[in-house]
Amino acid sequence: MDAKLILYPVLAMFVLVVIVAVTMLRRRVAFYKTNRVHPQQTATSAQMAATMPDSRAPDNFRNLFELPVMFYVLCLALVVTGLTSLPQLVFAWAYVAARYAHSYIQLTSNKVMLRFYAFAASGLMLLAGWGMFAYQLATTAKV
Repeated sequence: MDAKLILYPVLAMFVLVVIVAVTMLRRRVAFYKTNRVHPQQTATSAQMAATMPDSRAPDNFRNLFELPVMFYVLCLALVVTGLTSLPQLVFAWAYVAARYAHSYIQLTSNKVMLRFYAFAASGLMLLAGWGMFAYQLATTAKV
């Protein structure tokens, strides 16, 4: 299997980051215009939290640079080692789907338990991917 196939889910995650960034930008600009707030009034995260009541998009954007970093590391490790496999691809795409669901929930209804289930599902997919990678390394390592 071509090891680079695992980079497609990485690209899909990049698209998600762009979608959330654009959503955040549009919401901020609309808020500034509607409420006649000068952007300088929200120069820090504390000022932003005190001024802009809806923090769903910025919260989600920040979240996309937390646990997903371990997803990116795993995918790059799979490419470098050539250990990309069909099960790894399935777990990677499942992880991406769960992250899209998580973002959608957070940016819309923000139902905490639904969001938690999507987050937990993505975490389980990431754990499975890392567990499989560890197994693959252990069983293919030559001493």
